[in-house]
Amino acid sequence: MTRQLDFSGQSGASYRYRPIEELKPVSPGGANYLFVRWDGDVAAVIYAGETDSLHRTVFENWDAAQSAHGATHIYARLNITGAVRRAEQADLIGKHRPPMNPAPAAAPRASKPAAAKTEAPEGEAKAPAKKTARKAG
Repeated sequence: MTRQLDFSGQSGASYRYRPIEELKPVSPGGANYLFVRWDGDVAAVIYAGETDSLHRTVFENWDAAQSAHGATHIYARLNITGAVRRAEQADLIGKHRPPMNPAPAAAPRASKPAAAKTEAPEGEAKAPAKKTARKAG
C-alpha cells in the first residue's frame, strides 16, 4: 500500500511525496526529499533537500536528523528541473521551517523615497508633465 503524503508550501501549492522505499530501485533523476518525524498523525518536516540525482545522493544529514530531531522516514518526489526543485524546496522551507534547514532570508523591502517637491524659481513656469505613449503588444 502506497503511503503518499501531500505537503503544502508557503505559496499554498501542494506537493505529493512517497516513501523512499517505494522508489526502489532509486531513480537516477533529480528529486526533492524530506526527512520527517511523525508526531501522532502529523508529519513534521525536519529537513527539506533537493538533488540532481536521488540515486547518487548520500543522505549525509540523515544520522543527525534521527539522533537530534527524531526523524523516522525519508520521503521523495521526483523533479527533473533544477529550478523547479529549488523553488519547491524554498516553498516548503518557508512554510515548515525545518530545524535542519537555514531560515530563509527575509526579502529586502524597498523603501519608497519621499516625494521631492520642487518649485520652479520665481518667474519661471513649470514644464507640463510629459505623457508617454504605450504601444499595445
